[in-house]
Amino acid sequence: MSADQNKNFSADQSGASDESIQKVHAKLVSEKPEPKEGFKTMPLFLLGLVSTMIFVTSIYVVQHRGGFSPMVYDERYTPKPGGEGAAKELTPEQVVAAGKKAYLSACVNCHQVNGQGAAGSFPPLAGSEWVTGNEERVIRVLLHGLSGPVEVEGKTYNSAMPPFGKVPGGGYNWNEEKISQVLTYIRQEWGNKAAPITKDKVSEILNTEKARAKPWSAGELDPFK
Repeated sequence: MSADQNKNFSADQSGASDESIQKVHAKLVSEKPEPKEGFKTMPLFLLGLVSTMIFVTSIYVVQHRGGFSPMVYDERYTPKPGGEGAAKELTPEQVVAAGKKAYLSACVNCHQVNGQGAAGSFPPLAGSEWVTGNEERVIRVLLHGLSGPVEVEGKTYNSAMPPFGKVPGGGYNWNEEKISQVLTYIRQEWGNKAAPITKDKVSEILNTEKARAKPWSAGELDPFK
């Protein structure tokens, strides 16, 4: 083959190769989907999860903001009486509101939102003589707990109530103020009309019964009816 023929053959081969590449490229381009403007929507379950997290976080912040005071969360900080940061005396309405909050956090599972309890197990608080009667009896029940059968409005209930006070074996270790708030709430809710209970009265009973380390029975509390 002459030099001119070799040159022509190489040119034809080069041209055919370029044409093949162009055809392949055109085919690949045609097979790709057309690009779309905008963004993909977020999956509904993910949107719901994020929304729920934001909602729950917002509620938590509102309930625990403490006026956004840095001292509220400093356990080493003890306000001076009457000075800056001193605890303000709560109004009767605020005491009841605080008691309701504590009740809903720890008591509602047994005694229910409506204070009706559960038949045969947990006695009602609405209309109960145990709640609206002698304050010394109901304070002792909340401080140390109650075990064994108890009669409320002619019906017998048999279950165990844990101690809530700062007592030996105490489960919740509520302070005197919190106990007084809860008791005041249940004595004035669901149609109950009994006097509020002060934290000083709770402290008095706690000091009187400081050696007690077990729940009360109904019979032991008879003297405090």
